[in-house]
Amino acid sequence: MEEPLTPKRSVTVADVARAANVSKATAARVLGGYGVVSDKVREQVLAAASALEYRPNELARSMTTGKSGIIGVVVGDIENAFFSLAVRGISDVARMAGFNVIIANSGEELDTEKSAVDLLIGKRVDGLIVTPARCDRMEHLRDIRRVGVPLVLFDRSIPELGVDSVTGDDFDAAVTAARHLLDMGHRRIAYISAMDAESEFLSSSRTLSNSAVRERVDGVLKAQAGTSIEESRHYVRLGATNQPRTDAVVKRLLQDAAPPTALIASDSLVGLRVFKTLQTLGLSIPRDISMISFLDADWTTVTTPPITVVDQPVYEMGKKAAEKLISRLNGKTVPVERIAIKTSLIRRGSVAAPPQGRT
Repeated sequence: MEEPLTPKRSVTVADVARAANVSKATAARVLGGYGVVSDKVREQVLAAASALEYRPNELARSMTTGKSGIIGVVVGDIENAFFSLAVRGISDVARMAGFNVIIANSGEELDTEKSAVDLLIGKRVDGLIVTPARCDRMEHLRDIRRVGVPLVLFDRSIPELGVDSVTGDDFDAAVTAARHLLDMGHRRIAYISAMDAESEFLSSSRTLSNSAVRERVDGVLKAQAGTSIEESRHYVRLGATNQPRTDAVVKRLLQDAAPPTALIASDSLVGLRVFKTLQTLGLSIPRDISMISFLDADWTTVTTPPITVVDQPVYEMGKKAAEKLISRLNGKTVPVERIAIKTSLIRRGSVAAPPQGRT
């Protein structure tokens, strides 16, 4: 019978000090990154720490310095390539600045987001980057400010909250996508979103609690200024949260008395679901219906045909959010700013003139 393993005692600052032949206070200054020591002493301490496989006690460090060296990030859906790329950008900037990152996934659920924020605040994160599930429910975000933790919003903005935000140019991007379809002859353009709502149909964009969705919807409607607002709004559909619900949304659109001739998907996950639905229905893109998706995800280039996309520089957006937060953590005092990163339309083979007789 094997002997049970005896837990290994953690290496302490005192152990490192003895090995480096310096005082505990000196070792603490080197390992904590504060105070002044000579290069020779620093090298001695770091060499001893490496040899002993010393791991810092982050809780003790945060109690001593008031800083944890950690940034908390709460995203809407880590499965979505948009957020995965954003987190990569955030993490790369944070690492270069000496910060670690803790990531939480809200699943676009407000209660889950609140719990994640509470957990991260409890872990004494130095700052937070949050993608709010709802832009009309912000008390927990106000609490972040009340406890003195710097906050940057990502992908969505809440002007009345008075914090920095980094978003795409959602309104202009949607206008550009819709105008491209209009230029190709389309007059019935559907916009399909994963945003969950009581009804699949949109009564007014003012009811949308997600600022990014609201601005994109407004952009699509604005581009169709020559059409009545009621008619354009009829083709805006919500609730494409999974494949079965996306199937249902697309089928109802296509069974309409005047079905759309083109579709705009709100993000890459929705776009992939819509593409699968159209394949299942035996429809050819763009012969039977044209399609545009937000985000230049990998799948959009390997389909037949490749998909026209709104190219969002998401990695750069993530970097910019981290840079903004770190500048606040470093004490930089500047006016609150909303940074809207420009997007572009990549034209591929999924858009053509509408079928004859369906304009």
